[in-house]
Amino acid sequence: MNPLGFNIAPSLLSADFTNLAGALRQAEAAGARMVHVDVMDGHFVPNLTIGPPVIRALRRATRLVLDAHLMIEDPERTLGGYIEAGADMISVHVETTPHLHRTISRLREAGVRAGVALNPATPLSSLDEILPDLDFVLLMSVNPGFGGQRFIPGALSKISRLRRQIGEAGLPVEIEVDGGVCAENIAALGAAGVSIAVAGAAVFHSPDPIEAILSLHRALAGESGQNRAEV
Repeated sequence: MNPLGFNIAPSLLSADFTNLAGALRQAEAAGARMVHVDVMDGHFVPNLTIGPPVIRALRRATRLVLDAHLMIEDPERTLGGYIEAGADMISVHVETTPHLHRTISRLREAGVRAGVALNPATPLSSLDEILPDLDFVLLMSVNPGFGGQRFIPGALSKISRLRRQIGEAGLPVEIEVDGGVCAENIAALGAAGVSIAVAGAAVFHSPDPIEAILSLHRALAGESGQNRAEV
């Protein structure tokens, strides 16, 4: 599991793209250890965002962990660019990756933390043969493609089932959740087994992103009865 405890990963998808350096500074000021970077190709999801050059620029601008979520078709073709750009964590979608074991092996050989992402309707059984090879699983709690969507309540049950599956297998695999994370549900996510919560609109659509991150930590600690968030 993650020795750093529970992490809130501010999502740059919801930040001001004209001032990503400022968004990194806000994340750092709030004590975040990582930021989430959504890569979209306009094919697998109906949106187009960034690629390796932006991740390379982010790498130069911060020491925060860069968590790259590849919402792209055929990620094997361009995977090397994201590795070379300096992403510390990379997740690929099981729905887009026919040679999943080869892709995950390539990430781990490069020293990158390797993850698999699942859309809301994709069953956990799709992980059966790859789970022991993963560092983390990213469960989507919205349908991917756009920020600011509402959390799908059924994701909580899926998180709990995955946490149980990981525990029964004795694997050091983390659970990350992305979509609709806010102060109202973050404690429930932590209780269900999440250790990385991606928060986009809840942070960067707030008048004060630094306070928004701190508020998420307080909501987690206050509702869970213990300070799992190590800010």
